[in-house]
Formats: sequence, structure tokens, C-alpha cells
Amino acid sequence: MSGFGVHFIARILCDDRFPMRTQVAIVGAGPSGLLLAQLLHRAGVDSVVIERQSADHVLGRIRAGVLEKVTVDLLDQAGVGQRAHAQGLVHEGIELLFKGKRHRIDLSALTGGSHVTVYGQTEVTRDLMEARAAAGLPSVYGVQAVSLHGFDGAHPQVRYVLDGIAHEIECDFIAGCDGYHGVSRASVPASAIRNYERVYPFGWLGVLAEVPPVSPELIYANTERGFALCSMRSATRSRYYLQCGADENVQTWSDEAFWDELRRRLDPEAAQRLVTGPSIEKSIAPLRSFVAEPMRFGRLFLAGDAAHIVPPTGAKGLNLAAADVGYLSRALIEHYRERSSAGLDAYSQRCLGRVWKAERFSWWFTSLMHRFPDTGAFGLKRQEAELDYLVQSRAASAALAENYVGLPL
Repeated sequence: MSGFGVHFIARILCDDRFPMRTQVAIVGAGPSGLLLAQLLHRAGVDSVVIERQSADHVLGRIRAGVLEKVTVDLLDQAGVGQRAHAQGLVHEGIELLFKGKRHRIDLSALTGGSHVTVYGQTEVTRDLMEARAAAGLPSVYGVQAVSLHGFDGAHPQVRYVLDGIAHEIECDFIAGCDGYHGVSRASVPASAIRNYERVYPFGWLGVLAEVPPVSPELIYANTERGFALCSMRSATRSRYYLQCGADENVQTWSDEAFWDELRRRLDPEAAQRLVTGPSIEKSIAPLRSFVAEPMRFGRLFLAGDAAHIVPPTGAKGLNLAAADVGYLSRALIEHYRERSSAGLDAYSQRCLGRVWKAERFSWWFTSLMHRFPDTGAFGLKRQEAELDYLVQSRAASAALAENYVGLPL
């Protein structure tokens, strides 16, 4: 980290000497929680961020890294976009591989100049964490027994335990940015929330390696052996994925077995160009589509994975979280500056309109590129026919490109 190390940041951020009254209590110090806090700070709105994990653990999580323009614009608004612009890789296209051949989708030409930026979620979190630490703003890591209270009334509180000592934060609003397994959504009465979910019968086996990417743009592969994705984090660090069984154990996959299988799912040119090396990280991620409605409960607002999950095929998870934060930050700033509740009242509806479009796209792209248990020979031929149509029809390619680069906020 520039100027100081992760351990130093973790130490100063775990100092609990901060006001126990704030305007917005943010639960979760992932990118959505930290981005919200930074946007509010720049508008003069106070917040406290609490996180169950340590700062080191948060920074150690390997996540996606394809950023829509909306997300990059929000990082700029938060004052933390410099490194993303300097080090991020601008991608104006993607490649679809099927029937042994690659076909380029020109994102920029099909969308009037739009593109995506490849910049790891870990780096986004690092930039936000550094900015908050440099400003001396209160964040607390390693908390336990977090509980939310009073959000159905005028005086919400967030309670937690740190180093065996109980604490309480009084606030005007609570932002639940603590992910799918967090306490925020779980605190809502079951009668007040409706969940929609689809669990996919496979997972993604991912490998991060210090090797140059096999192609300058992402390759999405549909093959008889299953889906594969060739991605990257930089010009020297690559991230590759293989579709695998939902119940498989990552320990059964050696590096050699992974690289051998990846080669089998690539076209001959890419297979020959593939540079392999020891894995830095290897994991299996399950795939699901999930939405919780609504996303507001009195003075509690859900954002990011706390409210919705998408399969990673369309690279929408972090971008949807950033969009939620964009809506929520505007609404909260409007509330404090103009004493208006219009943005807060419209928050859930605005978010969900965008969320469901992203859910549709991610489901469609996942269904198009993966082998399902019932795909069979007929299903594979149907997928290939749709992919043929997709790359030959400008209208179909444009629809893919528009969704991939991100719908407007």
C-alpha cells in the first residue's frame, strides 16, 4: 500500500475512540460500504463503518475485477479513481469462443464508445481503505455480535462487541453493506421481506496466477466439456475459471490438472499461447441468482450482496453494489442538504429496476455459456445456434454489449 502497510492501517482503524453518535452507521467494510462512506464524507455526511473481519482478511479476498463506467465514475466522485485510471486495463471488446473458434464482440463500436475497465476488486477496496484511513475517519474491524435495533423507528442503533467490550452506535440511518451472509438482511422480520433465488447446479473453479493473460481481452468459452473464462488482473497476473461440479473439492484439483483442463476448453491458438505457473489462489465458488425485496426497511437500507447476488458470468456483482451505493449516497445527501425524503423513499424501487435487468442478463449469459445437467446434445446445438445468431446479428451483439458495459444509473 502506498505510504504505509496493511497492518498499520488495520491498527489505526481498529481504534474504537470515536463518537458513539453518527449520521449513518455502515455495516460492512467491503467496497460497497467503504464507497458509500467515502461519498458521504465528501458531501459532509458523517458515518462509522464496522466490519466483522480484520482489515487483512478483507484485503485478502479475491473477487471480480471488471468495472463498468458507472462504477469508475463513482470512484472518481469519491476521489479514489486515480489508480484505477492509471493501472486499470481499458477493454473495448470481449471474445466468445464456441465450436472451436473465437468471435469478438466490439463493445465500443456497438455502444457508441463505451468500455469496461479491468481493475481488481481488491484494489478498489485498498484504494477506499487508504482514503478513509488518511482522512482519519472511524472504521472498526474485527467486531463481534453485531445487532441492529430500532430501524423501524426514529432512533436506530447498531450494537457490537470489540475485544470483549460492548459498544452501541446511535445513528439516523443504517446501511447494510455486509453481504449475503451478513446480519443486516437477517435482522429484517421474515414477514417484511420476500426472497427470490435460483441455485445453479455447478460452480466456478478459479485460479489466480502470476502469468501474462492468454489474450488481451476476456475470452468466454462454451464447450462440450463445460464453460471456461480467461480473465486477468493486470498485464502480468491472470485469473482463469473452469465450470466444475457444485460439490467438487478444490483440493482434488492440482495446478497441473487445472491447466490441462483449461487447454482442452480453448481453441488451438489460445491453448498454444497459454502460459502456466503456480497458483497464487485457488477456490471454487458456487453460483446463484438471488434478490431480496424491498431493499429499504424503515431506516435500514440494504446494498450490494446483502440484497442481491448474480452469477459472475456477466461481471455484475460489484457493479450492482456500486450502483446501489450511488443511489443511496445521493438520497442521503439530499436528505441532509435539502431535508427531502424523496430519494430515500424511491431508493428500493430505483435499485430493483436496475437489479432485475442485471439478474436477467446474468441468468441469460450463464444459461448460454454453461453446460447444465440436462443440456445434452440438443441443448448444446441450441446454444451454438444462438451464439451463431448472436455474433452475426448486429442487433443481438448490441444487446449483449449494452448490458455488458452497464446500463445507465
